[in-house]
Amino acid sequence: MSLQMESQAPPIKVETWLRGEPLASFQAGKVYVVEFWATWCGPCAAAALQLVQLQEKYKDAGLEVVGVAADEDASSPVEARAKLGAWLAEKCPDLNYRIAFDPTDEMNKLWREPSFSVGIPTSFVVDRDSHIAFLGHPRHLDEVLPKVLNGTWRASDEAKAADTARIARNGALAREQGLKKPINDKFWAAIKAEDWTMALSAIEEGIALMPDNISFRLAHVHLLLHRMHDMQKGRPVMRELVRDAIDRNSENWMLAALGQLFGPAHDHSHFPSAERFAMGKKLSEHILALNPPQGDGPKFRSYPAVARYYYDSGNKDRAIELLRLALKSLEGPELIPDAQKQHLLPDLLQALASYKAGRAVAALSSRVRKTFSPRHQSASGRKNT
Repeated sequence: MSLQMESQAPPIKVETWLRGEPLASFQAGKVYVVEFWATWCGPCAAAALQLVQLQEKYKDAGLEVVGVAADEDASSPVEARAKLGAWLAEKCPDLNYRIAFDPTDEMNKLWREPSFSVGIPTSFVVDRDSHIAFLGHPRHLDEVLPKVLNGTWRASDEAKAADTARIARNGALAREQGLKKPINDKFWAAIKAEDWTMALSAIEEGIALMPDNISFRLAHVHLLLHRMHDMQKGRPVMRELVRDAIDRNSENWMLAALGQLFGPAHDHSHFPSAERFAMGKKLSEHILALNPPQGDGPKFRSYPAVARYYYDSGNKDRAIELLRLALKSLEGPELIPDAQKQHLLPDLLQALASYKAGRAVAALSSRVRKTFSPRHQSASGRKNT
């Protein structure tokens, strides 16, 4: 049975509530945001801050926010619960809404799978009569939620068009995820066992099936370069990724490749320095050509990664200049929710201060952009941000 706008909202079936009182059922006359999230999901932290603000802003209008943690990466429910508790204490000490923990996957089966919701964070808005009014990314809530609260959203042409587009887009993604799932299952079982040869075999199977899938391509590079330290096989694969990223003129692909070459979490000592910096130069120049310093494009996403390349290559002034432009773009013509700004600013400011002081940044812009990594990009549908 499919779940879409106008559908009756499924029940909330969880046994563990980490914050707030348990919610047995939706009450008539109230509007609910049911938010699926996980601690490993970078955008989920920004969404959590946004939801804190929305809960405070609309509590008197009958809004109730419910966070559902149903995708935690852990060896046991006990470990997952400990991770969630620590994350909430650090990231959301002023949390003002309920948090449910579902290690059984029941909520995913009831809500996300029937609605083709293949990534997180994902928001479901439940109207005052307990029907689904909106499904999608929480970045749309600032616009959609006031219209749901005043009763004008669900009957609007805008709402119907948005849900039709969502179904078409996510249906295709869900079918792709179905093809990827057996490969991902094999891959993650091998990763857990630290069997890199088996993991590599799974990823190469995935590339044969979907040669243009960025998730598999990145996992391939990551395994060879950063797990197996096989430079003989890894360098040609890295060169091919850089070439394809530039040929596609894709910022996502170029940033992903740059992350593999200059990501602070990786040990790059095995990679010949001259070749690594030559690749970084090409990627950085193409990213800046695609989103030039004098243009109006948002720079907070890509410029920190490019700044890392320039700093590592010895051009400290250029790195500082790019970070300043990234900060300036937060106030640019593209509107950015306040919660997202609050989430991005600390890492950008820390990176700028570190570069000014002549220090490399240990984890440059982990909030600004979780660099494409095998863990976050080649997992099955629910582990896709």
